[in-house]
Amino acid sequence: MELIGTTMQIDILLSQQQLILSDSEQQLMRCAVSTAANGAGEKNGSYQTPRGRHIIRAKIGAGLPENTVFRGRRPTGEIYSPQLAAIAPRSDWILTRILWLSGCEVGKNRLGNVDTMRRYIYLHGTPDTTPLGQIGSIGCIRMANADIIRLYELAPIFTPVNIID
Repeated sequence: MELIGTTMQIDILLSQQQLILSDSEQQLMRCAVSTAANGAGEKNGSYQTPRGRHIIRAKIGAGLPENTVFRGRRPTGEIYSPQLAAIAPRSDWILTRILWLSGCEVGKNRLGNVDTMRRYIYLHGTPDTTPLGQIGSIGCIRMANADIIRLYELAPIFTPVNIID
């Protein structure tokens, strides 16, 4: 799917654990991310990061404070803190903003057992203590909170997202 009049796109380079936002071949943003510890893959239940062409289907969290905690794509009313982390030390925190992805390639990352959106794959904020620039998530693309806020402000819904192995 391509939007008329927009040349903005996001490339996520799995081998480099980097995100690049560009517009008309001008780089607007580059940052470290963390993708799946299980590597790349599209199958439901794999806990892998899906490859291929996607779009931002939904944006969640406008105007909420940095470190807002989300569960089921809804803010819980909590703000992440070390004290909260101590209560739930094994949580995979989804913080600050969510950019929910939808696959564009039927049979690869859209529909059936490989549907990115039904797998709830997001770009989202993560605690400041989470290592970035290396694998570690359960499928989503983790970003520093300041970076997800900036990306959220710059990239409109339907921005193409290419996840490259």
